[in-house]
Amino acid sequence: QVQLVESGGGLVQAGGSLRLSCAASLNIFSIAVMGWYRQAPGKERELVATMASGGSTNYADSVKGRFTISRDNAKNMVYLQMNSLKPEDTAVYYCNARFPYVTDSWGKGTLVTVSS
Repeated sequence: QVQLVESGGGLVQAGGSLRLSCAASLNIFSIAVMGWYRQAPGKERELVATMASGGSTNYADSVKGRFTISRDNAKNMVYLQMNSLKPEDTAVYYCNARFPYVTDSWGKGTLVTVSS
């Protein structure tokens, strides 16, 4: 099973930016849909952004125009560039790899806190 490790979370003021990184232990981007999800305190985990193996992307309405998902195939890395951050973006952010016919892989998460 692929291991996913997130990094890059932290405390930032509203309006600021952060870039999250996800390191995958295997080269899986040709077969997996990579995604970022988040879970705020007291709320369910929700999709933030995904990137399919072919490169197409999908974003939650709440982050469109502010967040960008990208990947570096050579480094087995997935990124989430987050701009114009809002307090409501505060959450634990998880990296996800979705494969056909098998269980998803998840990282342990990285905390993003946006202060007002």
